[in-house]
Amino acid sequence: MPAPHPEPSRLRLSLLYAVVFVEIGIAMPFMPVWLAALKLDASVIGLLLALPIATRIVATAPLMSLIDRGVGARTLLASGSLALAATYALMPVGAGVGWPVLAGLVLLNAVAGAPLVPSIDYLTLAAVRARPQLDYARVRMAGSVGFLLANLAGGALLTAMGEARAVPLLLTGLALIASGVAFASRSVEAPRPARTGEGRPRLPARLLLCIAAAAAIQASHAAIYAFGSIHWTAHGISPAAVGALWSVGVAAEIVLFSRVGRLPARWRTPFRFLALGGGAAVLRALGMYLLGDDLPALVALQALHGLTFGATQLGAMAAVSGLAPDGARGRAQGTLSAANAAAAACATLASGFAYRAGGPLAFLLMAPLAAAGLVLAAAAWRSAGRTPAPAAARTPDTDRQP
Repeated sequence: MPAPHPEPSRLRLSLLYAVVFVEIGIAMPFMPVWLAALKLDASVIGLLLALPIATRIVATAPLMSLIDRGVGARTLLASGSLALAATYALMPVGAGVGWPVLAGLVLLNAVAGAPLVPSIDYLTLAAVRARPQLDYARVRMAGSVGFLLANLAGGALLTAMGEARAVPLLLTGLALIASGVAFASRSVEAPRPARTGEGRPRLPARLLLCIAAAAAIQASHAAIYAFGSIHWTAHGISPAAVGALWSVGVAAEIVLFSRVGRLPARWRTPFRFLALGGGAAVLRALGMYLLGDDLPALVALQALHGLTFGATQLGAMAAVSGLAPDGARGRAQGTLSAANAAAAACATLASGFAYRAGGPLAFLLMAPLAAAGLVLAAAAWRSAGRTPAPAAARTPDTDRQP
């Protein structure tokens, strides 16, 4: 019997990214709006928004390590999305009972959502290792497109339906759709990890250095994520222009994912991608400190998001795919996600104090964090020696010359 054509797997994986990131694209900007519509105290809203971050730090790695014990990544994705839908549906009821009940639902919601994106990454990297013609960047691009479309459409939907009703209803429906797509996507299931009988494999130091580098570089986005819009509007930039600036960042990310396969194969290694992301992040942080109120400069600085986020993401995925041992890939994926969440939480907290003390000083504070990521990436490269990274450690499409 002929082998199945790889195209359905690519489309299924792209669809999984799209449906999950559409949900995230509604939840991230509009869940705070829904909480505010409940007339909750600001301190309670802060607690409810901090709970998911803390939960991801604690829950992601243990949940993802279940994959190494035989639980399918698709099972985690489908069941997690189903639990996500249930908690979203119950949130209006919980809010009516009292905020402690709502907090409990937010906590369960965060646990359910913690393994979703890492599970799709796990499935995609497994597919790429099995089928070199697949391109991780192009598959992952569907998530960025879904997130951007959700951002653009979400505001209109909230206006039409009313924010108090629209947010939980939309999120419940989107999570149910994600669960259904995951249940139906049998063609993307990754092979179960082999039992080695040697106990729990350790993550190599080189991989841990790459994870730390990626976490530091991604955390350098904290100040702009938290205070970029506030800073821009305070300097007279219109809300419409602020929305456009955020769209520039996501569009740049999409462009990188669509074109990265044209780079020479020797460039598509985790160390080079992490260095590219870290260098751009240093430049962006300095630019935000010096020119964070100048609209033309901000367009260029937001375009750097394609590198600060996109190149860093590609480097991290290449490191996990190529450097994690069999039997520990799920744990490696979860460790990366947990490290990203922990670093982002600390950087967000620090940027809050810095912005209160000195406004744009918060953006400058991100430069040494990005530079630390650069140093860690260099340390990972030096620990690998000066030989080229193994093919499996490179981003997808490295075995095909452009």
